[in-house]
Amino acid sequence: MQLTGSQILVECLKEQGVDTIFGYPGGSVLNIYDELYRHQDEIRHILTSHEQGASHAADGYARSTGKVGVCLATSGPGATNLVTGIATAYMDSVPMVAITGNVTVNLLGKDSFQEVDIAGITMPITKHNFIVKDVNKLADTLRRAFKIAQTGRPGPVLVDIAKDVTANKAEYMKEEIPPIERIKDTITEEDINTALAMIKEAKKPMIFVGGGAVISDADQELKEFVYKVDAPVTDTLMGKGAFSGEDPYYTGMLGMHGTKTANLSVTQCDLLITIGARFSDRVTGNAQKFAKNAKILQIDIDPVEINKNVIVSHCIIGDVKEVLKILNDKIEQHDNKEWVNQVMEMKKQFPLKYHPEVLTGPYILEKLYEITGGDAIITTEVGQHQMWSAQYFKYKKPRTFITSGGLGTMGYGLGACIGAKVGNPDKIVVNIAGDGCFRMNMNEIATAARYHIPIIQIVFNNHVLGMVRQWQSLFYGQRYSHTTLNDSVDFVKLAEAMGAKAYRITKKEEAEEIIKEAISLNVPVVLDCQIASDDKVWPMVAPGAAIEEVFTEEDLQAKK
Repeated sequence: MQLTGSQILVECLKEQGVDTIFGYPGGSVLNIYDELYRHQDEIRHILTSHEQGASHAADGYARSTGKVGVCLATSGPGATNLVTGIATAYMDSVPMVAITGNVTVNLLGKDSFQEVDIAGITMPITKHNFIVKDVNKLADTLRRAFKIAQTGRPGPVLVDIAKDVTANKAEYMKEEIPPIERIKDTITEEDINTALAMIKEAKKPMIFVGGGAVISDADQELKEFVYKVDAPVTDTLMGKGAFSGEDPYYTGMLGMHGTKTANLSVTQCDLLITIGARFSDRVTGNAQKFAKNAKILQIDIDPVEINKNVIVSHCIIGDVKEVLKILNDKIEQHDNKEWVNQVMEMKKQFPLKYHPEVLTGPYILEKLYEITGGDAIITTEVGQHQMWSAQYFKYKKPRTFITSGGLGTMGYGLGACIGAKVGNPDKIVVNIAGDGCFRMNMNEIATAARYHIPIIQIVFNNHVLGMVRQWQSLFYGQRYSHTTLNDSVDFVKLAEAMGAKAYRITKKEEAEEIIKEAISLNVPVVLDCQIASDDKVWPMVAPGAAIEEVFTEEDLQAKK
């Protein structure tokens, strides 16, 4: 049947099972929005306060559900406002399709009003992108975009559509979309057997889990593998929840703000089994000294990640879930009790600590974990609050900790929180922010209020840019250059003005009751939590140092 480009677009979205789009209208996408109006009972559109909020919401929706997130913006500044969100999704391998409008075909390349080469701009931060100038190619392009976004290592794909394409007509025929097949043809028997031999030979194995284990939904296979290998587990920021933070074999996060136990165990192990992690510099510290006593076995879907940051002894290329299935079928039960007990003793010796006498970020997170029983989705912005969220809330399941790991995007969490709540309406969804991050995109509280999306926004308000100040304190002679937020912004009044409920917490005794009330209200709530300006994230590894040089506040004081 003959349909307009806008009708074809909506039909293709329905083919893909898209139920929600986050976006902001404008001239180049008016035809698309007119069609969405006709299909509002099938596809929900969330109008965000800013296009960046739309891209982060699509990202949060994708990470929390495993589906493709979709965002939509007009040409020019509308499209460029998506760029930070697209780059965020690219760095963390998030399946997302960003759809932008552009000027009509005859105006392309002429510096027309609100024209920008968004495909050129986003080329380095997308898995692929398309410019559609012919309505006859629109349906196939959209289908390819969704397939590319989900196949193998996921990532964002951009589809830029000229405005006249959305009005022109072409023949459309509905297609049944086959499920995405997992990559397993790269897994060889030889690679599996070599890995099994390495595991058998090891006396002190350590399992290191990254975001790839979350993306592949390999949590059950991972748990079985851990207990068959009989090895302690550490993870990255992106890997949280793939292996339960409540499990006794879990040692905490690895790296710059990882636990002493995890950092020292990786340094002391003789085999590091790395599952879906890319050896980010924030994890490895000094890469030349990383896991210096160990052979490294890396399991990853992307061959580009092998030997990129750290030289490994052996690798298996393929979908993590499929690789672990094969290994679990073949591996014998191992017994590394002596090594496991050694690591467990370290856990007792080096617990995470914070100042218990005053209101702090860690205290609020522990109280939130206690109240929710750990059954919540936590999104974060970027900074100290992000690290505390990784350290003090125990993630039992994958897709429950949603944060910008690779790009470190301040302003990410609130949009992502809205997207996660839309995708998981029955879950408690909480965004943890610092006051610096919250300022960046706090206008999205108005979005949550407009659509009655009952998220909880917790602001750790220390009146400084906390993580940058921490570095200035430790490495820059306490020269606090432009990191003190000494203004009179009142987050409670701002939140109420945007239609949310809001509370201020100034002491520990107030926290539990107010958090419980925020959850019970089932409306958007902002909690302004006043904490000290000089609270720091401990432990820490200095930039350029080996992870075994991890130090705590007590270590620093003893050194002084």
